[in-house]
Amino acid sequence: MAGEDSEIQAGGRAAGGEAATAAVAPGATAEWAGGAPGDAGGGRRRRPRFVYVFGALAVVWLLVGLVGGGYQSKLGDVQKNDNAAYLPSSAESTKVDKAQQQFRTLQTIPGFIVYQRESGLTAADKAKITGDVRRLAGVKGVDGGQTAAPRFASSGKVASISVSLIGKNGTEEVKGPDIADAEKAVLAAAREGAAAGLVVHSAGPGGQLVAFIDAFSGIDGLLLLAAGLVVIGILLLVYRSPVLWFFPLFSSVLALGVSSLVIYPLAKHNVLTLNGQSQGILSVLVIGAGTDYALLLVSRYREELHTHASRVEAMITAWRGAAPAIFASAVTVILGLLCLSLAELNSTRSLGPVAAIGIAATALVMLTFLPVFLVLAGRWIFWPRIPHFDHPDNGQTDLAGHGGWVRFAEGLVRRARGAWIITAVVLFACAGLITTLKADGLSSTDNIRGKPDAIIGQKIFDANFSQGEGAPAVIVTSTAAVPAVIDAVSKVDGVATGPGAVCVEVDYAKVAELVKAGKRPPAAGRDGCPAAAVRVSPVNGRIAVDATLVNRYDSDAAYDSIKAIRSAVHPVAGADAIVGGQSAINLDTQSASRHDRNLIIPIVLLVILVVLGLLLRALVAPVLLIVTVVLSFAATLGVSAVVFNHIFHFANADPGFPLFAFIFLVALGIDYNIFLMTRVREETLNHGTRRGIVRGLAVTGGVITSAGVVLAGTFAVLGVLPVVFLSEVGFSVAFGVLLDTILVRSVLVPALGYDIGRLVWWPSKLARGDA
Repeated sequence: MAGEDSEIQAGGRAAGGEAATAAVAPGATAEWAGGAPGDAGGGRRRRPRFVYVFGALAVVWLLVGLVGGGYQSKLGDVQKNDNAAYLPSSAESTKVDKAQQQFRTLQTIPGFIVYQRESGLTAADKAKITGDVRRLAGVKGVDGGQTAAPRFASSGKVASISVSLIGKNGTEEVKGPDIADAEKAVLAAAREGAAAGLVVHSAGPGGQLVAFIDAFSGIDGLLLLAAGLVVIGILLLVYRSPVLWFFPLFSSVLALGVSSLVIYPLAKHNVLTLNGQSQGILSVLVIGAGTDYALLLVSRYREELHTHASRVEAMITAWRGAAPAIFASAVTVILGLLCLSLAELNSTRSLGPVAAIGIAATALVMLTFLPVFLVLAGRWIFWPRIPHFDHPDNGQTDLAGHGGWVRFAEGLVRRARGAWIITAVVLFACAGLITTLKADGLSSTDNIRGKPDAIIGQKIFDANFSQGEGAPAVIVTSTAAVPAVIDAVSKVDGVATGPGAVCVEVDYAKVAELVKAGKRPPAAGRDGCPAAAVRVSPVNGRIAVDATLVNRYDSDAAYDSIKAIRSAVHPVAGADAIVGGQSAINLDTQSASRHDRNLIIPIVLLVILVVLGLLLRALVAPVLLIVTVVLSFAATLGVSAVVFNHIFHFANADPGFPLFAFIFLVALGIDYNIFLMTRVREETLNHGTRRGIVRGLAVTGGVITSAGVVLAGTFAVLGVLPVVFLSEVGFSVAFGVLLDTILVRSVLVPALGYDIGRLVWWPSKLARGDA
């Protein structure tokens, strides 16, 4: 053991050099105890106190991460995937939703069961469908009062039964999994006893909500498995070691456990809103960022193992070199994510803290647990390319002096101006395609890939019945203004014109009481509206009016109708009318997404600019980095538009898509420029700006490119989920990270910096005189 430990003497150089190191057994850990007996100097250098602090922290993170792993599987229990939960309290549809709770104790999600026989419904089919009404009304989780008699299409091939799921009972909200279970029980009851050839599907907002919830079921296991396999494959290629990949991946999983332990109680007590999208993004973000941080630390550690006989001393030196860049990167990403707290959408506003917690936990684990984990494991983890103590006299291994990246860097700077001009032209050309990006919003049917049952049922329903049924616009108005409001709404294009199309809401609890007492509900009036005995009762002079729309609730035509209804009722004197309902919720969600995009993107850019200025102690370099990353982002959106429209054939993109893509591309993409430029600045202090750029690119090229490939691979696994929005985000971030890593960071930034020269550090002292 003396060969590895004797360097702990006051001189700090190992006695016996390379030969002594060769005698050390793989995995030896005696160096953690402080030197070996018989040191040549007769004494031992004491370990810095922080070494023991790190050891204690490593144990803490190990225990916390393992405990948190159990909570990761529970995150699905505290998710909220309904659109209303996303909206701010200031949204008009949110105000209507709250007002409705005063009129009805039960808040429901409308839906349908659709029956179809291609050859035409038989008498036995019709008898079964009629009998299903009572059976479906009795299913747990269904509001039986709203389950009405079946309707038969004029084609004679299709019938439907309205089945509304209970979404909220008083102040108690029904959890997503329970809603999904209720819908599945309804579908199973409807299919029971169906004759051969009679197909049964769900449809309507309820069925599509359940399809959306099901799309996120098992999200943790699926994403972790996919991300894990991708990371393992890439790390095997990067490290060429059958062992080393385990250490970054295990540390990332621990960080995910720590994150889950923090996020679960916050979501459970409504401090933040967790949905399936944010949970999925959290998983890939922690795995991807964690592996990136690990690559940077492990690369620097391997470099220092050539110059230190002691693994502890090598790690201390590596940590001091890598930690500032990792810390700066984490802080930049966290601040960028926290800017999402300014969003109107609750889901977007809460994604910021959720993802920021993930990044913070990841940075802490990678900077405290991983170093201890690596040192305790020994040099053998790099097998078969074990780094030996073979540069004891140089003070450092000059990796900037040899290798493929050195040749690339030298070749690049010989043609620096031409390289950055050509690269910029290519990026501008790609950015020009951004005008073809369609980001007007996705309907519920377009946002789910494949053919889930609710999508098939919805298409059948739309082809045979009025598409606007089951999800009316809801107008809350003063009781005195009801006639004027009904008159105004009835004249709006897109509102149904038949009897009973615009009426005061039915109180289905009153209907249920009459049925329970053996009484038949009173017939509708001449206008087709329900009798006064079964209408909702006014509360504080306010009442709710339903307006049946002509078009499906999640269509652009329905959103136009909502806008027209609002324009019609807002001016009604004394009405103080507000308009909500499922279509209004979707419309307000899209409007809030556009607001958030336009507000947050400039703020994030400003925050990152300030952080880069403080980190690099310059102004020109941060502006240069911001401009290049924004150009990369615009080029990514342009390419994504072409891919979405002509390869994947997506119908559209969500208005929030550019914001999500921006946050992850810019906040994470700036990481690689931070890793590069902090090393360039370090090299500049000793070798001058232009030589520092060459050396910085040569040293960081391999590890940063590997990190980019890992991050791109982990975000690409979002495509395994059947949700179009996440597929779009996953593709764009994966492509953008590769574009930024391979083209922007490897060519554009160093070539442009080389061309500018030392003025890139203006106004710091480095701009006035090179080394």
